Amino acid sequence: MKRIIIAILTLIPFTGIAQNSWEKPTETTQAPAKKKALFEKSNKNTDPKYLAGAVPVKDGKVVFELDEDVKGKSAQEIYDIVYNELQALTKEENQFKESQIAIVNKQDHVIAARLKEWLVFQNTFLSLDRTVFNYTIIATCADGHLNLKLTRISYQYELDREGSGLETTAEEWITDKYGLTKKQDKLSKYSGKFRRKTIDRKDYIFDKIKAALNV
Repeated sequence: MKRIIIAILTLIPFTGIAQNSWEKPTETTQAPAKKKALFEKSNKNTDPKYLAGAVPVKDGKVVFELDEDVKGKSAQEIYDIVYNELQALTKEENQFKESQIAIVNKQDHVIAARLKEWLVFQNTFLSLDRTVFNYTIIATCADGHLNLKLTRISYQYELDREGSGLETTAEEWITDKYGLTKKQDKLSKYSGKFRRKTIDRKDYIFDKIKAALNV
């Protein structure tokens, strides 16, 4: 836990923030998946929303960012709403017990959450295809404004399958360089499903928070 908190804190700019304001907030392993091929066979009719530029990279790191004006709400009101949404996120069906709001700064209205969950590619009667999905969310709240970053993304896919499991990061797997074909008009057959489902999950989280804030 100490290493997780230290890693999260390195992501947060501390200019003007009182470090002694940080505190730990007060407050299921899933069944094995049936095996499926590691890679997809085709990439027909790729939605443009998954193509070039859909996975932003800043200073060498994949960072999805939600930056929204929230009219009529104070920093504390935004903080409370986002805290509740992130707390609910850690309790969703596909979450591991490690998912939690790891650290907060109530004075400066900053929340850091660490998530570990199942990201499901396909779930049918005959097959369950999924990966362990790790990421960090940093939410910084101000009067009338929210900045939220989803970053430090990594995947652990079928590590129990000898010779074909995968453990990697977003930077090495779903960026335009790796997640698209050379023409950048289709998803890669190797990492395309990771890119697509990561973007879908990001959209779900961001849309849920925006709806809670009425923006």
